[in-house]
Amino acid sequence: MDGSNDVTIGNVSHTDSVVCNDDENAAASRLLRQTLQLTTLPGIGPRTLRSLLDHFESPEHVLNASADQLSQVPGVGPKLVHTIRTADHHVDIEPIIQWCSDHDVDMLLQGTTRYPQPLTDLVDAPPILFSHGTLTQTDQLAVAIVGTRHASSYGTRQANRIAYGLAKAGITVVSGLARGIDAAAHEGALSAGGRTIAVLGGGIGQIYPAEHEGLAKAIAADGAVVSEFRPDAKPRGGMFPQRNRIIAALSLATLVIEAPDRSGALITARLASEIGREVMALPGPVTSRASRGVNQLIREGATLVQTVDDVLEAIGPIGCDVSIDGDQNIRNPAELKLNELERNVLDAIEPTGTVIDQVIASSGIPAHQVMATISVLEMRKLIRRLSGQYVARV
Repeated sequence: MDGSNDVTIGNVSHTDSVVCNDDENAAASRLLRQTLQLTTLPGIGPRTLRSLLDHFESPEHVLNASADQLSQVPGVGPKLVHTIRTADHHVDIEPIIQWCSDHDVDMLLQGTTRYPQPLTDLVDAPPILFSHGTLTQTDQLAVAIVGTRHASSYGTRQANRIAYGLAKAGITVVSGLARGIDAAAHEGALSAGGRTIAVLGGGIGQIYPAEHEGLAKAIAADGAVVSEFRPDAKPRGGMFPQRNRIIAALSLATLVIEAPDRSGALITARLASEIGREVMALPGPVTSRASRGVNQLIREGATLVQTVDDVLEAIGPIGCDVSIDGDQNIRNPAELKLNELERNVLDAIEPTGTVIDQVIASSGIPAHQVMATISVLEMRKLIRRLSGQYVARV
């Protein structure tokens, strides 16, 4: 998700990781402004926007299209045709760009290197993602933790406990900054010194609920707060189900902890399943209304999890092909927490088994340090002993 050569005005990212001349800078700036104008027009939702872009191929062509051309697009009626044809009268994008620059909010344009690659699995991926904080390549190893706003003490404890353990293992925790399960998950990840991403159901300048402004700042300091909505967009009911698809897409798996029969968390789980992501559920008491949706998910085939190790085991096969920084293939998310010495020892161990003397010779590390490191790697379940003299990478 990082792009060191992105062209940026203030904090606004424009292009892919290429060296651009002045003409390319101007073209990139123009594309960003046209995309921003189109995405902020009233009456254009994600699917209508995708239909417009599929039909016309670029925001510029959409904004310059005739009324007859626009009316040929499914879902575009006379009112929306008029809105697009008079776009300049409906929204002024320059204050949005200035606000983002003043508040250290990035605007990540789809198709650039800084845009989160997992979102491209969505047919209606947001063309622009507003981001306060930093998204990194390691965020591709992420798990969403979602659940009810009216969580019990049991639910919040479990969300905090599992988020803490995932963060310690190098997993980014994704959630929605809501009260209850979401807040407990974010706080668990932060307390572990890990990364967490909050996806908002409104603009970044309109944090909801208001009491979570401090939590949002803490998340942005070592993670990211993101939204597809313009910064001044006040959250409305319909925005939350819409944002749930982003939570699902950013994550390798979605874990539901406490959700009644009708719950936004169940929407997130369904969306995750539809795009091929793993769905997991932590069971709750059969007498608890807050656990009815979760227990039903398990009946329908969601993976039952009780511990952090259950989650890591479930996502292990999914995450093993994720490439970090282009050349580091991660077999287990816990590898992200290794220091250089531990990494060197692990790299000297084969899955089929390696003699410890060979590990010492291959790594070039003193024997006593190798032996101590092997014990650490074994505790982290990255290797296993085949015998007194043989170890194998898990």
